[in-house]
Amino acid sequence: MSKALAVFHGQFGRATVYQLNRPFNVHAHREGHLIFHVGGTPAQIDVCDQRRLLTEDFVVAVNPWEPHNFLPTDMGNGAIFFVLYVNAEWFAPDAANSQNLRFGCTHFKRTDVLDKHIRRTAALVCGAPSLRSLDCELRRLIDSCYEESWQQSETAQQARAAAAITDFRVRKSIKLMSESPGAEIELDSIARASGLSRPHFYRLFRTQTGVTPHLYLNTLIMEQALDSLVATEVPIADISFDLGFSSQSGFTRFFAANVGMAPTDYRRAAKVLRP
Repeated sequence: MSKALAVFHGQFGRATVYQLNRPFNVHAHREGHLIFHVGGTPAQIDVCDQRRLLTEDFVVAVNPWEPHNFLPTDMGNGAIFFVLYVNAEWFAPDAANSQNLRFGCTHFKRTDVLDKHIRRTAALVCGAPSLRSLDCELRRLIDSCYEESWQQSETAQQARAAAAITDFRVRKSIKLMSESPGAEIELDSIARASGLSRPHFYRLFRTQTGVTPHLYLNTLIMEQALDSLVATEVPIADISFDLGFSSQSGFTRFFAANVGMAPTDYRRAAKVLRP
């Protein structure tokens, strides 16, 4: 089973060091996502249906809401990854559109300077940092990766901003899902409440957001699960029930498929850094 070696939640998002040896389901995050291989056997990741190598020579950057999954090559010992989940508001607090956190390319080379910065910051995360030191190091590392992703990108600079969700019916469906995300939500009911047939709803939702309604809902459930695990002492069985799962084992399977480890293991490693 994969395990968390260090997990910190804070204003910036999440900074984690994982030992991973199991595949994930396809999933997405509201945050920007940076993945650094720092030890063990290289692995692979599919981002928007394109396979990328996770090695010590490259960085993988996943934009908000881009579907991706992890594919290990060593199912025994796995490999160690330093993973950042970056809140767009922390990255660009003055931006009118929180979707402005967009990396220039998904897969880019680690320069010598960037590699040293990655390893220093990963060691800091594993060393139980103070909020001030971690926040500063993370901001510098994320800025460096952001700029490097655009320097190595073939995409025009003006493409940095993502398209907004313009259809009011999709916005309504997101509001309905966000009010009380849970495994018991019927997406067909959400479609009807939004004034759409099921096929039209699924097609329009994916066109507007880039992900399916099911994947979007799973992301909302995961966010709620992570908040409950880290910010409260509520028993995992109660968290499972609150999120609409019929059993704790069902919630554990769901969590492991999206995070790579059991919720008990994640909670054991997680710490909250407060200002």
